[in-house]
Amino acid sequence: MFSHIMVGADDLEASKKFYDALLGTLGIPAGYADDKGRVFWMAPTGTFAISKPINGQPATCANGGTVGFAVDGPAQGDAWHAAGVANGGTACEDAPGIRTAPTGSMYLAYLRDPSGNKICALHRMAS
Repeated sequence: MFSHIMVGADDLEASKKFYDALLGTLGIPAGYADDKGRVFWMAPTGTFAISKPINGQPATCANGGTVGFAVDGPAQGDAWHAAGVANGGTACEDAPGIRTAPTGSMYLAYLRDPSGNKICALHRMAS
């Protein structure tokens, strides 16, 4: 459904360091910057990117918005979360773990990136 997701970041260097470590736990190569300074991480299923806002205003996070990253299980999700915290992210929501909902059980781990964007690692558990 999605081709790419881009979030705003004021400190592109700090955000690149954060996402290189975080997405590296998912096997995604380090991001690359284009001639406009935007940074892109490419995966077979889509692209994630960061950019300073093109209107010149400070970046803001979406109140109520979350970008979700698929992980292959709780161990990879825990590594994702630990890499994020170790590289400038902040834990938020409940601690990483398995939650049960009417749609089934899933592993979730939440972070705020260095710019305040809320992100999540998610793995749907086998029924």
